[in-house]
Amino acid sequence: MSYEPTVMRRALARLERRREGRERRRFDLERELYAREPRLRQLDAALRGTMADLARLATGGRPVAPDGPEIAAIRARSEALQGERTALLAGLGYGPDALDERPACPRCGDTGWGPKGMCACLRELCAQEQLRALTALLSLTDEQDFDRLRLDVYSDQPWQGQARSPRENMRRVVQVCEGFARQFPDYPLKNLLLSGGTGLGKTFLSGCIAREVSRRGYSVVYDTAISLFAAFETRRFTRDAGEERQARDDTRRYLGCDLLILDDLGSELTTPLAQTTLYEVVNTRLQAGRHTVISTNLSMDHIAARYTPQLTSRIGGLYQELTFYGNDLRLK
Repeated sequence: MSYEPTVMRRALARLERRREGRERRRFDLERELYAREPRLRQLDAALRGTMADLARLATGGRPVAPDGPEIAAIRARSEALQGERTALLAGLGYGPDALDERPACPRCGDTGWGPKGMCACLRELCAQEQLRALTALLSLTDEQDFDRLRLDVYSDQPWQGQARSPRENMRRVVQVCEGFARQFPDYPLKNLLLSGGTGLGKTFLSGCIAREVSRRGYSVVYDTAISLFAAFETRRFTRDAGEERQARDDTRRYLGCDLLILDDLGSELTTPLAQTTLYEVVNTRLQAGRHTVISTNLSMDHIAARYTPQLTSRIGGLYQELTFYGNDLRLK
């Protein structure tokens, strides 16, 4: 799972702010309780002293038996101090661990990383930050959700040249998109091609997919075809170090995210570089087993006429085409 660098930085910053907030609250409570009961400060200092005594024995250069009298004496002193400390805290209305430094996530100690990689706590923050970024980019609203999607805005009357009415067609399209998102990445269809005219709901459904897959904790990148091609062009031709670094980050996120949603394919100029770039993105992601949703006003016949046979065969053979038709909903 590979999140965008910006998303990761924001999530790690939130994790650090949470840790700092807990530490400030613990420090404030410690200062308050020390003022109310000065003996607590003495007990904490004495307990730190027992730990120092154990460390000196361990590094003193002579063997010390773990069950010997020296260790036993330190342990007994520590237990007596702990007992007195617990009683004082209880008298102040607090538990024995009220002043202990405890991480919010015991799995990773609030670092965000564990033995098996990214911890669930950091993954959750990444999902939240990613959804926030997608919301700004897609202008997502609460309405862009499968549970709130309405089919009654589509006509239930027969449509010329089609076996289904626009409403019946959209019921099938939504069923596939919802299954793809809610069962991601295990849905039988791995890549989708949303094709059809403007104002028929392709971007709306893309937003629903992005929201649901992001909620499930997977990395999602949504961008227009024009922006994607511009990033690859900058990576190839720029001489500015800062622009090149940003372009490298952008191209890596297009290739490495769990789900890429590429909007408005066909709006770009069809240049040899654009052809090469699109093939690189599609082919690299297919070989890596990563999932892609492409939205376009072009039909498969128009894609075949516009792009190379190699690219057309991959999209035509390995993407499920979902065709949108009906009246432009924006006019309604």
